[in-house]
Amino acid sequence: MASSSLSSLGPLDGLLLVDKPSGPTSHDIVAQIRRRFRIPKVGHGGTLDPMATGLLVILLGKGTKISDRVMGHDKTYEGTLRLGIETDSQDADGQIVAEKDAAAITAEQVAEQMNARLGDQMQMPPMVSAIKIKGVPLYKLARKGETVERPPKLIHIYRFELLDFSPPDVRFVVECTKGTYVRTLAHDIGQSLGAGAHLVQLRRTKIGQLDVARASTLDELLARPSLDDKVIPLSAALPLLS
Repeated sequence: MASSSLSSLGPLDGLLLVDKPSGPTSHDIVAQIRRRFRIPKVGHGGTLDPMATGLLVILLGKGTKISDRVMGHDKTYEGTLRLGIETDSQDADGQIVAEKDAAAITAEQVAEQMNARLGDQMQMPPMVSAIKIKGVPLYKLARKGETVERPPKLIHIYRFELLDFSPPDVRFVVECTKGTYVRTLAHDIGQSLGAGAHLVQLRRTKIGQLDVARASTLDELLARPSLDDKVIPLSAALPLLS
């Protein structure tokens, strides 16, 4: 965005960092902020699944013009996968499709699978996702029981570490490029270990240099009379997204 444009910005042109609760969709939160503060142009810089919590970047006013820049940044997540249970959505919101005994799996085996996924790889997007095939979101086809061919996507995993092993639950941290499905990582690890797995908890902690530690909860924001002192102006946000 040109410097001349920055000089004409208002107090509500910028970024708002929200610590998303579990339950609502990213679109739900955009709608609530738009309605509560009567801001005509509101968007977000990268969706989170309804189950997920953590950093959701809300774009206000002219901030909506840098959505691609926000979404293009690397992400950091903390999460928990559960061994022994596979679901059709690869997370806890789906229906159980398989159960196996995972008692013999060790922390070392899990860590080995995480290390094996570092670097570049092609990832198959899950059927329960918003990716469109011939204009139709995959999740709509999945609801009808359909499975279709979908092209794998190139992703990069910078860091994938085991934080805690409390069978059948595995807590981890992963740093990855945009477009990475963490629930698919959990699913694939379960497949490689022969026991199945699904994601039961996910929290996004960073997008580039933007940290959830700077975010406000949705309830805190909606209770405020104004967002003026919570908005990161574009002049301050752009260096964080360079």
